[in-house]
Amino acid sequence: MAARRPRALYAVRTIFHVDMDAFFVSVEELFDQGLKGKPVVVGGQKDDRGVVAAASYEARKYGVHSAMPLRTAAKLCPHAIFLDGHPERYREYSHRVHEILLEFTPQVSMASIDEAYLDMTGTERLWGPPLRAATLLHDRIGQRTGLNCSIGAATSKMLAKICSDFAKPNGIAWVPAGMEAAFLAPLDVSRIPGVGRVTAERLREIGVRRIGDLARLDEDFLLRRFGQWGLALAGKARGADAGAWFEGEIGAYEDPKSISHEHTFSEDVRDAALLEATLARQAEKVGRRLREHRLFARTVELKLRYSDFTTLSRSKTLPEATDVDADLIAVSRELFRRTWRSGAPVRLIGMGVSGLVEAQGQVSLLEAERRERARQALAAADRIRDRFGEKSVQLAAGMASEDREKVHENPAGLPGKGPRQPHKRT
Repeated sequence: MAARRPRALYAVRTIFHVDMDAFFVSVEELFDQGLKGKPVVVGGQKDDRGVVAAASYEARKYGVHSAMPLRTAAKLCPHAIFLDGHPERYREYSHRVHEILLEFTPQVSMASIDEAYLDMTGTERLWGPPLRAATLLHDRIGQRTGLNCSIGAATSKMLAKICSDFAKPNGIAWVPAGMEAAFLAPLDVSRIPGVGRVTAERLREIGVRRIGDLARLDEDFLLRRFGQWGLALAGKARGADAGAWFEGEIGAYEDPKSISHEHTFSEDVRDAALLEATLARQAEKVGRRLREHRLFARTVELKLRYSDFTTLSRSKTLPEATDVDADLIAVSRELFRRTWRSGAPVRLIGMGVSGLVEAQGQVSLLEAERRERARQALAAADRIRDRFGEKSVQLAAGMASEDREKVHENPAGLPGKGPRQPHKRT
């Protein structure tokens, strides 16, 4: 991890939120100029059961947006161009953007493949005041990648994220220190990150429609009404980084608490072989991410959703933690065979791991040798995937799977996410 810079004693905190505009669509346009100016949807085909990963601004005019079911997007904009996407391209350009961000400050946290937070506090001597620094960064990203981005600048991560949304598309928005409350007061409470439809409706029931209304409420009242989330809301209304959404220091490494993958089939599946192959493919992806973070899993979890939306979850805690694909495949298959009603149509299947630890624990000498050989082979396969993509190496158990890599997942190989650095001993 890069060394922290000394800061001026009274430096005003300056946070940037950089959000790439329609990132997946924009990358696709770099490779196919014919897509420009057209309604484009990335994430799958119009009859798939998946969700929209990104939509061009032309498609958004018809109401299409990220996380919307693809079939709904097709009804809203039937003439749109639907693309499965190219995850390997998105990772490549995400790394390019990440490298540019690090030129401005070592304190960078990638929130996802297409957005990041930068702590620019104390960089004025290098880049000038926030608006000038944001302009330089904005122009450099465009010149080097050919992609547009929007940048929000403020005194907190939460406020910077709201600003970047105001700046879209391809703009910059800055709220100077001391102006936070005035900026937030007239905004609808739904502008607060983490406030969804249900929370917004509960707030409206008590007369809160604007963030200014929320800021005037007593914290004790919000605590009684909403619990700890109420205290977080009070902080957010003042522009503070309150609540789990914005915890953690920018640039600090944080271990994942769990890792999972799931797949929704285009048509319900009754074929046991296909379901188990899909699980095996997911276990490969989970194992790869475990190794990237240099972690081992103690618990394997299965998620199964039938055609009537009945959803079952099962888990098993292992005697020894593992990061080996074959172990994850065997346990997830065992859980599946114990859970699935033979012949019952499955809409979604997924597997994941939790109880993540840094050390595997003690095993017998023979078992340790077996797992070490497996890890060496998997490490070689991971290097090939890094270079040629996820499909370049697959275990036979997962070859029949229809589960392709999804652009909206949190895959391995993202900038700033690994490989995990060992902890320094003190």
